[in-house]
Amino acid sequence: MPNSDVRDALERHLQAIFDFDLEHYHASTVAELTLYEWYITPHRIDGIPFHDFLMREANRAGAVPLTGAGLFREGRDDASGPDKPRVRFDLANYAEQRYGDTAITSYTLLVSTSASGGVSVVSYNESRVMVKFAEGWKIVHVHKSPSYKSPLAPA
Repeated sequence: MPNSDVRDALERHLQAIFDFDLEHYHASTVAELTLYEWYITPHRIDGIPFHDFLMREANRAGAVPLTGAGLFREGRDDASGPDKPRVRFDLANYAEQRYGDTAITSYTLLVSTSASGGVSVVSYNESRVMVKFAEGWKIVHVHKSPSYKSPLAPA
């Protein structure tokens, strides 16, 4: 099945994040963005200045990649070595719900990072709410959840 215009816009938006393309990130995100990113803080994050900082810092030489790789291992050595880490992402179990000019996407984001320490893959569940404006689809809300088994699940 071919990609929809929503999925195409979503994949371009995500690629902009991994490419540190602030211009496209701003063009594909509303200024009043709200996010829940469980691995960063347990509280809602408002606005895009937070990600502007993260993307600029992650793009510096020797920085830990903006992928979550290294956050869950001791040492955080993903950025060591002469080359910048290489990153790819895949959207597993992608689902899309459209209601007029609003779309809700949900999927498991798989992020593969290749760095001097080898290849690592992290995953988390993600939902993004998008609204179609005159200039195209824009992200208005993001919610990320861990993709591991809940500690509240029965043994």
